[in-house]
Amino acid sequence: MLAQFHLQTSAHAQMIEITTELEKWIRSEGIDNGIMIVSSLHTTAGITVNENADPDVKTDFLRRLEEVYPWEHPKDMHMEGNTASHLKTSTVGHAQTLIISNGQLVLGTWQGVYFCEFDGPRNRKYTVKVIEG
Repeated sequence: MLAQFHLQTSAHAQMIEITTELEKWIRSEGIDNGIMIVSSLHTTAGITVNENADPDVKTDFLRRLEEVYPWEHPKDMHMEGNTASHLKTSTVGHAQTLIISNGQLVLGTWQGVYFCEFDGPRNRKYTVKVIEG
């Protein structure tokens, strides 16, 4: 089973929680058990699992990535000028593998799934593949 989702990001760097949307889709498709792969279709946006209780985690996460990969670096040669966003995506990863059990994502108490924008605002897509079993 394969599905594609669209979202609009509103900031240059942003983490958008997509957990609820994924869980709604699982229910609508009647999926009970399996493996879900969530994949960003962009080289400047990733997918991660992280804390969803304290909004400061997202702020700190993005700030620390910016410290490691500042937007402007005098030696960057990429003509689009977004080398930092490519590096952030490679560090975070473009995809996550999740477990579905009894019709729900298996996540820890404080965990959520996030689409990570590193070069926005933009129209974005991510794909979800479920292998039932």
